[in-house]
Amino acid sequence: QVQLVESGGGLVQAGGSLRLSCVASGSIRGITAMGYYRQAPGKQRELVALITSGGNTKYADSVAGRFTISRDPAKNTVYLQMNSLKPEDTAVYYCWASQYSNYWGQGTQVTVSS
Repeated sequence: QVQLVESGGGLVQAGGSLRLSCVASGSIRGITAMGYYRQAPGKQRELVALITSGGNTKYADSVAGRFTISRDPAKNTVYLQMNSLKPEDTAVYYCWASQYSNYWGQGTQVTVSS
Protein backbone atom coordinates (compact mmCIF):
# COMPACT_ATOMS: atom_id res chain seq x y z
CA GLN A 1 0.00 0.00 0.00
CA VAL A 2 1.07 3.54 -0.77
CA GLN A 3 -0.05 6.49 1.29
CA LEU A 4 -0.12 9.99 -0.21
CA VAL A 5 -0.36 13.12 1.91
CA GLU A 6 -0.90 16.47 0.24
CA SER A 7 -0.42 19.99 1.45
CA GLY A 8 -0.30 23.52 0.07
CA GLY A 9 -3.79 24.32 -1.13
CA GLY A 10 -5.62 27.52 -0.24
CA LEU A 11 -7.22 30.73 -1.46
CA VAL A 12 -5.35 33.02 -3.83
CA GLN A 13 -6.23 35.90 -6.12
CA ALA A 14 -6.09 35.53 -9.88
CA GLY A 15 -2.53 35.89 -11.10
CA GLY A 16 -1.11 34.54 -7.88
CA SER A 17 0.86 31.39 -7.13
CA LEU A 18 0.60 28.31 -4.96
CA ARG A 19 2.78 25.25 -4.49
CA LEU A 20 1.33 21.84 -3.72
CA SER A 21 3.38 19.09 -2.12
CA CYS A 22 2.67 15.37 -2.00
CA VAL A 23 4.65 12.96 0.18
CA ALA A 24 4.51 9.26 -0.59
CA SER A 25 5.07 6.64 2.10
CA GLY A 26 4.57 2.93 2.62
CA SER A 27 5.43 0.43 -0.11
CA ILE A 28 6.74 3.03 -2.55
CA ARG A 29 9.13 0.74 -4.45
CA GLY A 30 7.90 0.32 -8.00
CA ILE A 31 6.04 3.62 -8.33
CA THR A 32 6.27 4.47 -12.02
CA ALA A 33 4.71 7.92 -12.00
CA MET A 34 3.19 10.51 -9.71
CA GLY A 35 1.17 13.58 -10.41
CA TYR A 36 -1.93 15.62 -9.78
CA TYR A 37 -5.49 15.43 -10.96
CA ARG A 38 -8.17 17.99 -10.20
CA GLN A 39 -11.94 17.99 -10.00
CA ALA A 40 -14.12 21.06 -10.14
CA PRO A 41 -17.77 21.00 -9.03
CA GLY A 42 -19.93 19.29 -11.62
CA LYS A 43 -16.96 18.24 -13.73
CA GLN A 44 -15.00 15.05 -14.21
CA ARG A 45 -11.62 14.52 -12.60
CA GLU A 46 -8.88 15.50 -15.05
CA LEU A 47 -5.13 15.09 -15.25
CA VAL A 48 -3.20 18.26 -14.45
CA ALA A 49 0.41 17.07 -14.60
CA LEU A 50 2.49 13.97 -14.03
CA ILE A 51 6.14 13.06 -13.72
CA THR A 52 7.54 9.61 -14.35
CA SER A 53 10.21 7.80 -12.38
CA GLY A 54 12.54 8.69 -15.24
CA GLY A 55 11.77 12.38 -14.91
CA ASN A 56 9.56 12.79 -17.96
CA THR A 57 6.66 15.19 -17.54
CA LYS A 58 3.23 15.68 -19.07
CA TYR A 59 0.84 18.60 -18.66
CA ALA A 60 -2.75 19.35 -19.50
CA ASP A 61 -2.98 21.92 -22.28
CA SER A 62 -4.84 24.27 -19.94
CA VAL A 63 -1.90 24.51 -17.51
CA ALA A 64 1.14 24.13 -19.77
CA GLY A 65 3.48 27.07 -19.35
CA ARG A 66 1.92 28.06 -16.01
CA PHE A 67 2.37 24.94 -13.85
CA THR A 68 5.57 23.01 -13.20
CA ILE A 69 5.78 19.55 -11.68
CA SER A 70 8.98 18.38 -10.04
CA ARG A 71 10.14 15.74 -7.60
CA ASP A 72 12.64 15.12 -4.84
CA PRO A 73 13.30 11.37 -4.78
CA ALA A 74 15.24 11.64 -1.51
CA LYS A 75 12.10 12.98 0.18
CA ASN A 76 9.61 10.85 -1.79
CA THR A 77 7.91 14.12 -2.61
CA VAL A 78 6.34 15.61 -5.71
CA TYR A 79 5.71 19.33 -6.07
CA LEU A 80 3.30 21.25 -8.28
CA GLN A 81 4.24 24.90 -8.68
CA MET A 82 1.21 26.80 -9.94
CA ASN A 83 1.76 30.29 -11.31
CA SER A 84 -0.54 32.79 -13.06
CA LEU A 85 -3.53 31.11 -11.48
CA LYS A 86 -6.95 31.67 -13.02
CA PRO A 87 -10.44 31.32 -11.52
CA GLU A 88 -10.96 28.28 -13.75
CA ASP A 89 -8.13 26.53 -11.88
CA THR A 90 -10.41 26.36 -8.83
CA ALA A 91 -10.86 22.70 -7.91
CA VAL A 92 -9.93 19.98 -5.46
CA TYR A 93 -6.46 18.78 -6.41
CA TYR A 94 -5.64 15.11 -5.81
CA CYS A 95 -2.19 13.62 -5.66
CA TRP A 96 -1.90 10.38 -7.64
CA ALA A 97 0.66 7.61 -7.83
CA SER A 98 0.82 4.71 -10.24
CA GLN A 99 2.29 1.41 -9.12
CA TYR A 100 0.59 -1.97 -9.42
CA SER A 101 -2.55 0.00 -8.61
CA ASN A 102 -3.50 3.64 -8.65
CA TYR A 103 -3.31 5.48 -5.34
CA TRP A 104 -4.89 8.79 -4.39
CA GLY A 105 -4.36 11.45 -1.78
CA GLN A 106 -7.15 12.97 0.26
CA GLY A 107 -7.38 16.08 -1.92
CA THR A 108 -6.63 19.71 -1.21
CA GLN A 109 -8.83 22.66 -2.16
CA VAL A 110 -7.44 25.36 -4.42
CA THR A 111 -9.64 28.43 -4.82
CA VAL A 112 -8.71 31.27 -7.17
CA SER A 113 -10.72 34.45 -6.78
CA SER A 114 -11.24 36.93 -9.61
